[in-house]
Amino acid sequence: MKVNSPEFREIQRERIYRTKPWEKSTGPKTLEGRERSKMNALKTSPQLYLLAKEMKYLMKLQKEIWHYVSE
Repeated sequence: MKVNSPEFREIQRERIYRTKPWEKSTGPKTLEGRERSKMNALKTSPQLYLLAKEMKYLMKLQKEIWHYVSE
């Protein structure tokens, strides 16, 4: 049976509904686990992610300073 056949998908659907994995999943409990799982969906390197986050913060800070100076 092919993996992408309608019959296989129906069997897989029945298995999933029988076991109901969404009811058993609790997710990460610790801060370290949460940080690690947050990075799972990341498409770039963690270093680039942190640099982009810092750049966003600095741009926000710059905007606040500019607003304060221009008044």
